[in-house]
Amino acid sequence: MNGVLVVDKPQEFTSFDVVAVVRKLSGQKKIGHTGTLDPNATGVLPLLLGNATKAQDIVPNHDKEYIAEFKLGITTDTLDIWGQVKSETESPVHQNQIEEIIKKFTGEIEQIPPMFSAVSVNGQRLYDLARKGVEVERKPRKITVYELEIESFDEQSQSGTLRVKCSKGTYIRTLIDDIGAELKVGAVMTALRRTMACGFEIEKALTLNKIKEIPKEELENKLMSTESLFYAYPELWVTDAQANRFHNGGALNVHRTKLADKNVPDGSIYRIKGLKKFLGLGIIKDNSIKLYKHF
Repeated sequence: MNGVLVVDKPQEFTSFDVVAVVRKLSGQKKIGHTGTLDPNATGVLPLLLGNATKAQDIVPNHDKEYIAEFKLGITTDTLDIWGQVKSETESPVHQNQIEEIIKKFTGEIEQIPPMFSAVSVNGQRLYDLARKGVEVERKPRKITVYELEIESFDEQSQSGTLRVKCSKGTYIRTLIDDIGAELKVGAVMTALRRTMACGFEIEKALTLNKIKEIPKEELENKLMSTESLFYAYPELWVTDAQANRFHNGGALNVHRTKLADKNVPDGSIYRIKGLKKFLGLGIIKDNSIKLYKHF
């Protein structure tokens, strides 16, 4: 069983919990995942089955999209509603104030990873340090917020919903905390749902309950192809002879392919296709297409 199973992760499940459930249901031992979700978050979690696990470390850095709920007037140590309360403040904010403030958080910005995160500092996970009550200095990282908009805001409860489209590595908890700081009232995330990851949208995701209803022998029909992980790369069809050579690890001469008349820079990656199927990824180097990853 090879391919990608797009799961709608339920709340209170870790990403590894989901892997364990699907491993038991499918009988497939080789399963990985890409794009970890916190236990309290829900939404798109692509699982890699069989030979698709070879893609785990090379999946392109796709943009991601989230629907996040927040509440103003409160801060916690984890930057979400499940943490220990640090402060509570009267919040008289109006929606137009938030709409004005979030403009500062659109585009390329710097963000400091939260202490309760999997980021490593000097070989230690930040969340391990945070649980011991230790706080260390973290370097800001550049991220990109492509789209940020308020979907709803209730001025009475000072609660609302944001839609965020952002680059990999963005912490939505931190984004909300920073917005709250800019508003001078504080804010926490109260819910998070990932609606897109690795190019897969929530509409293509299956809940665990739905997966449990699918007979094991039919589950493979629900998988997305391994190739679908790499649609960000252009495809290149080659001849049968070239396909066999590439399949066996041999390099291909760029000038004997459809790239002959194109100025393709070294490091460019292509989906190599031949013999009526996806063969793997090739990388351009010194006028050759060398095997990057075989599937």
